[in-house]
Amino acid sequence: MQTLLVRLKPYDPRRGCVLRRFTYRGIKFHEERGWYRVDKEVAEYLRGVRQVPGDKHAPLAFDVCTEAEAQALDAEHEAAATTRKKATEASVATPEAPAVTTDDLEPPGGGGRRGARSK
Repeated sequence: MQTLLVRLKPYDPRRGCVLRRFTYRGIKFHEERGWYRVDKEVAEYLRGVRQVPGDKHAPLAFDVCTEAEAQALDAEHEAAATTRKKATEASVATPEAPAVTTDDLEPPGGGGRRGARSK
């Protein structure tokens, strides 16, 4: 008997992934529990399940793959999580050159009509 790994896609309402649990043939799938090993017949059914029943445009509800593909997906998600984690630990940004002020922009000697009044 051939088996595949399935899991509910992570909860992300912005992307339409709103299912947190799903039951099929007495198997309760929970999003937070991760991968489940199921026989090929169950996996093929779950491959077509949508996040919103009856909506053919809704995103798919399950990731269905082999063990090698599942490990690759986990590694990809872990790499993305560490990238985000590093971004939140940002250091203080400092300018490379000194700041330019209006004094730096005026010509030496104060030439020009600045402050002059015409009568």
